[in-house]
Amino acid sequence: METNNGTGWERHRRTHFDEIVVNYDRVRPEYPSVLFEDVCRYSGLKKGKKALEIGAGTGKATAPFIEAGYDVTAIEIGANMADFLTERFKGYKGFNVVTSTFEDALLEENNYDLIYAASAFHWVDAEIGCPKAFRLLKIRGAIALLRYNFNYIPPDDEELSEEIQAVYEKHFYSYYTWDSSNIKKITKKGFEEDPKLLSGYGFEDLSVYGFSDVLMNLYEATLTYSADEWIVFLDTLANHRNLPDCNRVSLYAGVKEAIIKHGGFHKVDCIFQLYMGRKST
Repeated sequence: METNNGTGWERHRRTHFDEIVVNYDRVRPEYPSVLFEDVCRYSGLKKGKKALEIGAGTGKATAPFIEAGYDVTAIEIGANMADFLTERFKGYKGFNVVTSTFEDALLEENNYDLIYAASAFHWVDAEIGCPKAFRLLKIRGAIALLRYNFNYIPPDDEELSEEIQAVYEKHFYSYYTWDSSNIKKITKKGFEEDPKLLSGYGFEDLSVYGFSDVLMNLYEATLTYSADEWIVFLDTLANHRNLPDCNRVSLYAGVKEAIIKHGGFHKVDCIFQLYMGRKST
């Protein structure tokens, strides 16, 4: 159930990342190297191939493709993020940044071997973005959509889980009025069996937009954050930053107190998703 407060993930909030460039780069997780290897293998890696990144952020998923030999054009809506990217990759001749939304960016059709987005495509209007990506790709070109999913409540510490859940009930769920009883532990098996597996991308099926050879890969990881790092991470999430100041401050204080009480570190299970398709005709 939602209120007029929304979900915190409305599309107009996608610019909020431009306010937190340094913290975003510091605490957002790195994607597994095997994931990038799978993308390159699927795409048919060849030096000099052209890649287009949608919502590049601070370059979490940019460097692996540049280092693999792709010429990368990065689309980034935020001016501060774009400046960060330009400085970070200034030594690479095959890299350039376009400061724009993907929907509005003026790009050459049938021009790219690979189009990819890392935890960014859900901010794109899929009814515009998916057909546009198809047009921009060369024949046999590939699209790769990356994202990750956290178990925000630690699965291996019941007492800590209950304390964090209580803080969320009071300061988070009360604002958005989500039914927290439906929140369940994320597992790889559960993802594989979930009929709404693709809903996090903002649409249901790449094949609807003409893509073929569609596949999904899942990768498991466990990440550990200090109490301070975890609070910084939470503050990079749109639905947390959208809370009223009183809710947000109290939420962060309560979560941090609980983590410190239980040893000072927060361990979270994470499942990375890779969803790919090919333009065959």
